[in-house]
Amino acid sequence: MDVLDLTRLQFAVVTIYHYLFVPLSICLSAAAAGLQLAWMRTGHERYLLLTKFVGKLLIVTFAVGVVTGLVQEFQFGLGWSAFARFYGDVFGPTLAIEGMLAFFLEATFLALWYFGWDRLPRRLHAATIVVVAVGTLLSAYIILAANSFMQNPVAYALDPETGRAHLTSFTELLTNEVVLAAFPHTIAGCAMAGGGLLLAIGIWRASADTAFRTLARLGAWITLVGGAAVAISGDHLGKVMTAVQPMKMAAAEALYETTTGAPFSVFAIGSLGHDRPFFSIEIPYLLSFLGTGSFTGTVQGIDDLQAQYVAEYGPGSYIPMIPVAFWTFRLMMGAGILAMVFAAYYLWSNSSLRLTRLPRLLQPGRGTPGWVRRFALLAPLLPAAANTFGWIFTETARQPWLAFGISKVADGISPGLTSAEVIASLAGFTLIYGLLAVVWCRLVMHLSRQPLAAAPVPATAAEPAPAY
Repeated sequence: MDVLDLTRLQFAVVTIYHYLFVPLSICLSAAAAGLQLAWMRTGHERYLLLTKFVGKLLIVTFAVGVVTGLVQEFQFGLGWSAFARFYGDVFGPTLAIEGMLAFFLEATFLALWYFGWDRLPRRLHAATIVVVAVGTLLSAYIILAANSFMQNPVAYALDPETGRAHLTSFTELLTNEVVLAAFPHTIAGCAMAGGGLLLAIGIWRASADTAFRTLARLGAWITLVGGAAVAISGDHLGKVMTAVQPMKMAAAEALYETTTGAPFSVFAIGSLGHDRPFFSIEIPYLLSFLGTGSFTGTVQGIDDLQAQYVAEYGPGSYIPMIPVAFWTFRLMMGAGILAMVFAAYYLWSNSSLRLTRLPRLLQPGRGTPGWVRRFALLAPLLPAAANTFGWIFTETARQPWLAFGISKVADGISPGLTSAEVIASLAGFTLIYGLLAVVWCRLVMHLSRQPLAAAPVPATAAEPAPAY
């Protein structure tokens, strides 16, 4: 691997690792706010206990996310200074607002919420966690607006003297059609990630406290509803993606020839080159519907798009890594569907709508089956995998562009950067992130093992007064 590939790998490691915690923070803050409002409305103690428990998970996750997020921003100066100089006037305002407004909003009000129990008025205290939840959404939207510029550059002009891009309209940047489509899709994926974690902990601890059963049902509903929202918003995002980045949709299907009524391959074995795989399971017309909204729509092929881009941007290859785009797109959907199926089964198995003619393995019976408790360990991993594969597809299928149509990846790397420097920093990040992963997992497991309610203190006889 040359220095460019190593730098891309380093950025991928840092970004993917950071994004393991971002969706959890977004979902857990909303879950904590919802549970606290439910407690205030109903007065049920289990909602209060679950509010404090989810809040502890949020604080641990938020802390790790802060550390990894700072490294994420430093990456622009470490490995991509040329891109930072070119893109800084556009990306700078978004990072400033995200850091100075959204991040400090979250951190400040999270501290007020944690230390404000029994100190702040009840409604004011509940408002602090609601502000935290809103702040996480604001952070996500602003960062997605910056990323959407890379997918579909808008609201910029190139300085003829410096060759740098500068922002012409911040409002137009925030209303980019890509961010408007990507934001609900991303937030729905965050709901699945957080819901999967709550579902796993709830199933694991259901036998210890009935409140954990409530947590498991809540996590299952969040996962299921989030999955449905992912599918609906993903359908719209696919159409926007086809309009602004047709090569990405063609790469998702390894479609080399422009096709009307194009099918979608659920699974394929064989070469993903010009020759079709020797075995594939296809759904007729589905790719055309996903890309254009019509079963008879025309989807441009890779070969035609390559010729078009050569004529427009000059000689070179504008084809991304087809196997990566093809399989990450399917792995993203497969992991998400499995998470939804498991959440739906758990809800059904704990409801009164039980069918007795199913095989014994699938019958809920009394209590939670052992295989469900074992599979629950995968409940948070499946949405995390779906989010990861989705971002890998989004970023790699845009190659060779950093900002589509105006800046290539090879032009953005820091000048003078050596492979040894990248390898050393990558090894350091990997070691630190590995330690952080161990710490986070151990803290979450420790919190999950603790009883929700403190054990009552036994009454003791009053100490006799000393006699003189």
